[in-house]
Parts: sequence; structure tokens; C-alpha cells
Amino acid sequence: MIKKIQSYFIIPGLLLTLLFAGMLGGCGQSPSSANGDSSSAARTETPPTSPEDSEAAISADTQEATDMKIEQMDFSQEPENVIYLAGGCFWGIEQLMQSIPGVIDATSGYANGTGAEDADYQTVITGTTGFRETVRVEYDPEQVSLDALLLAYFYVIDPTTANRQGNDIGTQYQTGVYYTNDAARETVERIAEIERSRSQKFVVEIGPLQNFYPAEEYHQDYLVKNPGGYCHIPTAEMELFSKLRIDPGDYQKPAAEAIRDKLTAAQYQVTQENATEHPFDNEFWDQFEKGIYVDIVTGEPLFSSADKFESSCGWPAFSKPIEEPSIVELPDYSHGMVRVEVRSRAGDSHLGHVFENDPESPNGVRYCINSASLRFIPYEQMEAEGYGYLMDVVE
Repeated sequence: MIKKIQSYFIIPGLLLTLLFAGMLGGCGQSPSSANGDSSSAARTETPPTSPEDSEAAISADTQEATDMKIEQMDFSQEPENVIYLAGGCFWGIEQLMQSIPGVIDATSGYANGTGAEDADYQTVITGTTGFRETVRVEYDPEQVSLDALLLAYFYVIDPTTANRQGNDIGTQYQTGVYYTNDAARETVERIAEIERSRSQKFVVEIGPLQNFYPAEEYHQDYLVKNPGGYCHIPTAEMELFSKLRIDPGDYQKPAAEAIRDKLTAAQYQVTQENATEHPFDNEFWDQFEKGIYVDIVTGEPLFSSADKFESSCGWPAFSKPIEEPSIVELPDYSHGMVRVEVRSRAGDSHLGHVFENDPESPNGVRYCINSASLRFIPYEQMEAEGYGYLMDVVE
């Protein structure tokens, strides 16, 4: 089954339906109702009932937040291995981060709002404080990179909607990535640049942390205390990130000039200009040697020979990637067709397309990939080239 598409294109006729869906669930309860009943977790504010009202409310809330006086806190003593993520309801983002090996601690709180006197849930949900439901994430950089955390975050959020995630509507649900040091800033801005290129619209706030206050105790570890509690992030995605081994921080995208110098003309046209090579006239379409296929630009592992199958399409065909998040899927309406484009996570290289209901695929899914976007690492050379940790995926 093809996973969710990583770019968001709302069909106008569905917008009203999505707005009404906002009434069905949400994040946040008073302490007296924090009992794990997902039905009682419905958001307390009333969502707009028309697209026009929604847009007007968001515009007004955003302008009001812009005009607020925001308390400034000193984060000069904050460790470098800390990042602050606002991604809708903080219960879900907290649980997602806690599921990733290498994360030391995740704390739900309120960021970049008016000040301490307003940093409580009942005041924040009024939409007049500028606070974002935010999770402070402390991690061990020896076990997980900031790249990995940020790309996991972008995997689960909708970067195109202001003041909303899932069924949760309000300024407190505005997405944002906030840093406290220059090293984190450089990484955040680099990843944000990649993510901007993948969406028609990008409204995630990117900037320095101005203030942060931990949320009430009943919000901390909420989904651990209440396994049946509301969450806008699917459980399957939480489990997915708890098992990942490929760290995108080890395979960062080079500078544009370095990419041009590194690639052949054909490789550049495919990966950087979205070209398609000819079928039956490319390097790997009929190769079935044991090994893995990595992004030609970054070296990030993408596909295993164990998942490659014979296909009459004329390009390399795989039934699945090594790890789902290493692949980004985007809608593609070029050439008068409706398709799903496949790009690499860390390098943002154009790889090809993915199709369902393929009769030749063992699971019905065919990742149809350009050979020019791949480099093949034979099984016997995986250890020497630094891919020994993945030898089991080809065995």
C-alpha cells in the first residue's frame, strides 16, 4: 500500500468537509477529564463553519499574534542537542519523539507566547496568547541526528495549513520549528529549504525560540498514561519511527555546485531536473545482483535487491523501499497524467514514480525508479562502504 503523500493539495469541494471534521476530535482536556477517553478529548473551541470564516479567523488570529508583546527568555545555557517542535497537538509530537531511539527526553509546553501569566492551557486555547503547543526535545547526537528528528517531524505534519493540524484548529496548533543556537539554526534552515521545495505552500514557522513554559503535568506523557487518548498522528507512524536504522544525517545533501560536479549529465537531468531515462536502455533495469541501491547524490540507502522484481516496464522495479520514510511521495500532474512521484528523503533527488495494482509485483506495488538516480552497492562491498549495518536486508 502506498503511504501517505507528503504534499498537501486540498480540493476546494472537500474543504468544508475538512472543517466540519475539526469538530470530531482535538487535543487538550482539563485535569478533571484527563481519563484516557478519546471522546472526551475533543477540542473546546468551536471551529469555523465555512472556508471564508476559517480563512478570516486564521488571518485575524495571525495578525493579533504578530502585534503581541512576546516575553523574551535567555536560552544561552540551553544544551546544543535540544530542539523545539510545534506540530499541532503536543500529545502526538511528544509521543512521536519519544518513540525515536536516541531521544533522551520530550516535554510538552507552550512556546513563543505573551508570557508566564498566560502559559496555561485554559488561557492558551482562547487563541489570544500567541503560544504554540510545542515539544522540547533533547536527544543524544551520538545516537540520532537533528536531521532525523526534523525529517520525522515533517513526515507527520501538514506544512501547508496555518493554525491547524488534523482535527485541531486554533493558533496554538500552528506548526513551527524553534532553535536556540547557531548549529541547530543551520540544520533547521537546511532541512526547511528542502521541505519548502516539496509543497505548494509552506507555512511552518522557522525561527529562534523566544520563550517556553512546560505544560501542566496531566499533559506530560499523555499518550503513555492514556493509550486510548486522542492523537492526530497514526499509531503506525509512531511504530515506524521506533524501528528505523537509517539516519538521514549521515547522508546530507551536498551544495548545488558539488552536485553538478559529481553527477554525469544524465544523472543530473534525472535527479535535479526530473527527467526520465529511456526504458530498457538503462543500467539496472535487468540487474538482479545481491546488494542495495542508494541515492546517487547522497548515498542514502533506498532499495534492496531482495525487493527488486522482474518487470516489463523497462526500469528498475521494487516492491518497497528499505525503510518507508527514506522515500517521499508527491502528487505529479505533469504530462497530462496523475501519478505519484518518488523522491529521496535527504537528497530530494527525483527517483521515479510509484504505482499500485501492478500484477507483476509480489505486493501489487511498483516503485518504478530511474537507474540514473541510483548507485548499486554489491553485497560483498557493503561492509567496506559503510553499509554493513544493513546487510540483513539483502539476506
